[in-house]
Amino acid sequence: MARETLEHIAIERPDPTPDTPQGLCLDKGYDDDEVRALLTEFGFTAHIRARGEEAQTLKHEAGFKARRWVVERTQSWMNRFRRVLIRWDKKVRNYLGFLHLVCAYIIYRQAGLLG
Repeated sequence: MARETLEHIAIERPDPTPDTPQGLCLDKGYDDDEVRALLTEFGFTAHIRARGEEAQTLKHEAGFKARRWVVERTQSWMNRFRRVLIRWDKKVRNYLGFLHLVCAYIIYRQAGLLG
């Protein structure tokens, strides 16, 4: 599916040059020679973490914490609210209203306004 995804990029991107290469960051699931060749074909510089690389870094550096992507972290915080995790509401408006309430609560908590 990597080829189909790259072929259907909706935004027109500038042509990569040696002075301004275009990088593409991917996770460990894309650590494959076929994907790397595909990225080279499309003119991207691959930034893919190798499998096991993060585990080795954690072993060697004391106090080093693994980075979590902002989206994954936020979804994890949202899953603490059972009503969002398991949708009990039949009406979409009720569910979206509670989802907005949960997002506001998370923002206030991160800003330090709720203590």
